[in-house]
Amino acid sequence: MYLGIDLGSSGVKLLLLDERQQPQSTADAALAQHRPQPTWSEQHPADWLAALERAVAQLRAQAPAAWRQIRGIGLSGQMHGAVLLGAQEQVLRPAILWNDGRAAAECAALERAVPAARQITGNRAMPGFTAPKLLWLRTHEPALFAQIRRVLLPKDWLRLQLTGQAVSDMSDASGTLWLDVGARAWSDPLLQACGLERAHMPALAEGSARAGVLRDDVARRWGLPAGVLLAAGAGDNAASAVGVGARTAGQGFVSLGTSGVVFRVTQSFAPAAERAVHAFAHALPQRWHQMAVMLSAASAFGWVTRLTGPGDEAQRSAAVGAMAQTRQAQAPLFLPYLSGERTPHNDPAASGVFMGLRPGHDATDLAYAVMEGVGFGLLDGLNAIREAGTGDADADTALALVGGGARSDPWAQLLASALGCPLQRPQGAHAAAALGAARLAAMACGGDEAQWCQPLPADARFTPQAAQQALLAERYARFVALYPALQSQFRAPAPGTA
Repeated sequence: MYLGIDLGSSGVKLLLLDERQQPQSTADAALAQHRPQPTWSEQHPADWLAALERAVAQLRAQAPAAWRQIRGIGLSGQMHGAVLLGAQEQVLRPAILWNDGRAAAECAALERAVPAARQITGNRAMPGFTAPKLLWLRTHEPALFAQIRRVLLPKDWLRLQLTGQAVSDMSDASGTLWLDVGARAWSDPLLQACGLERAHMPALAEGSARAGVLRDDVARRWGLPAGVLLAAGAGDNAASAVGVGARTAGQGFVSLGTSGVVFRVTQSFAPAAERAVHAFAHALPQRWHQMAVMLSAASAFGWVTRLTGPGDEAQRSAAVGAMAQTRQAQAPLFLPYLSGERTPHNDPAASGVFMGLRPGHDATDLAYAVMEGVGFGLLDGLNAIREAGTGDADADTALALVGGGARSDPWAQLLASALGCPLQRPQGAHAAAALGAARLAAMACGGDEAQWCQPLPADARFTPQAAQQALLAERYARFVALYPALQSQFRAPAPGTA
């Protein structure tokens, strides 16, 4: 039995996987994000550990016999977060998260300091990445910066608590801007530009490699045998790729999680930084991937549901599914930049916008607009990957659809038509990252990659529909005109702050 732990920004999810690769049970515990200032986003690592303990208690109660058979644990986690530790491994401040936008100025400073940064890391410097956050701290919290002895990513801080070992994997480390992604090793020039050195960094391992043993006291508390192994694991998207079996060039997925992602595996390191496409190491040895990211996806649909309540997300989705196409054509347009944006705009100042509101619009119209706007944001990302032209896959190759938003059939169908490619929703798509983490644990315990990284059977397939494509093409043309028209306004000072 193998345990997958997925530390997301909205919660911790656990999944138990048996030797036949069948999920046996899942559990989850919610987390809150804290926004002490506009564009900031933080969580305290202690809250992650508390949520993990709650989820463990759930899973033990649900499947006590299976729980006791756990041989290995894999970790998946939200990327880019900066966990800062002092000389006694104590947490020095709340972690700054992936969707925090405070370090925009530091991105330019980092690229000036290391002109080859994009070639080394495969990425443009963006505020969400870890390195600019440390530059911001060096300027704005210098006394705290001087105390830093180690910097860890969120899932790797959990590993430290569970094993006492400071280790990261290649996929998660790719999101720091301190990794030489082609060489799969820390970059001394980029560390030095941030006032750091390799001693501040965890050891590196491939995601399917062994990276620690569960501490005896944790094993006793959790009711597990001694000697449970931990895999190095993966950043959440690389873990999802392992979960859906995306292991060879051209395979990939679309994720409707808190953020939105288009992910394709590449056989080699293939940077496309000019379009704000990420080029990261995969969690599997000697493979890489390209990834387009938007910062608000399913979280935007949750937001509009709460805003227009009563009713839950399933009810809003059903209402959108019942809309006539003539009504969809009259819906407002929505820019889904509630937390700024990455691909292709790389603009932390961008914000959400409804355009074209009329008195007759209601909650369903707004819900449709958000679904569509997220779809258009993902299309922006897919187009950027297509333009990069790695040649690893046909642009219209079917992609898996994962994440919490994948539960919505109307949204899945809209995405297939908007993206212009078939989408297959795997069984258990909402827990792909936790499943991938469990699969990596099985590999760390000696399992063969080809056996443990097979594609999941699909529970539904969505293909582009001609009439819907025609409508979306017309609306997409209007959508892409909105950002450049409004870009200067995103940077205008708020009233009373000029």
